[in-house]
Amino acid sequence: MTAAVPLVDYLVLEDEPHLVAQECTACRARYFNRRNACASCGGTSFTKAPIATTGVVRTFTIVSFAAPGVDVPFVSAIVDCGGTSVKANLVNVEPDPAHVEVGMPVRLTTFSIGQDADGTEAFSFGFEPIRH
Repeated sequence: MTAAVPLVDYLVLEDEPHLVAQECTACRARYFNRRNACASCGGTSFTKAPIATTGVVRTFTIVSFAAPGVDVPFVSAIVDCGGTSVKANLVNVEPDPAHVEVGMPVRLTTFSIGQDADGTEAFSFGFEPIRH
C-alpha cells in the first residue's frame, strides 16, 4: 500500500476528505494555514473547524495564461462552503462560461498530483459541479 499525503496541511484525507480551517475563538473568523493572530479582531487563540464539503460558486475567472508547464485554460473560483470562503480550482468541468456560473452547486474532490520514487502519492483538492 502506498502512503498518501495532502499538498496542504488543511486538507484531511482520512475517512471522508475535507478541509479544516483555523477558527478564531473570539470572533469565529476562519483561516487556512497557521496564524499567530486573527486579522479580524487580533485574537491569538484558534481552534480547528471542519469545513462543509459542498458549496456554491460565488465568483470565478477562467485563467488563459499561466506559468510555463501549467495547463490552461482552467477555472479558478471562490466557493462559499457554509459561510467559509475557499479559493480553489474547479475541476471536471469545461473551462468556459457556458459551463460555469455564479451560484453553481459544487462539492469537494481530491486528485493525485504525483508519486515519488518511494510510492508516496501527493493529493490536492478542487471542487466539481454537483450534477442533478
